Amino acid sequence: MITLYTSPSCLSCRKVKKYFDKYNIKYIEKNIMHTRLTRDDIFNMLVNSENGFEDIISPRSKVFKEANVDFNSMTIHELVDFIVDNPTILKRPIIVTETDLQVGYNDDDITLFLPPEIRNRECSFCLGPHENCDYVKALKVDNESSKEAVE
Repeated sequence: MITLYTSPSCLSCRKVKKYFDKYNIKYIEKNIMHTRLTRDDIFNMLVNSENGFEDIISPRSKVFKEANVDFNSMTIHELVDFIVDNPTILKRPIIVTETDLQVGYNDDDITLFLPPEIRNRECSFCLGPHENCDYVKALKVDNESSKEAVE
């Protein structure tokens, strides 16, 4: 299952939700402003990150700039607790699955979350393998083919 960490004012968060809704990709949304994050939430983010905390903490955030904290001297558990208490320090959106982590919205990378049978498909709507595929049309063709096969 996909967990999407968002905030209300985040344009990229809205883009991800719109994309997921368009392709009927199921997700659980956790609005970091309304739902208290848990330590497990943070560890689930970190387990698939390439660069640890650097991937999820925004040095441009107000909390980061105003905190008189030496993040480098904190233990992992202290830093996780700090994030739980100050969730606006996180980059957004953060998209987490059992095996993947994506931070932010990127037109190319977001296709990772499409079902593999659609993502890997070559179809007449594509310019080439995986290039500018119209996944909505591909899904529609798949659904129509399935209906015809049943009839």
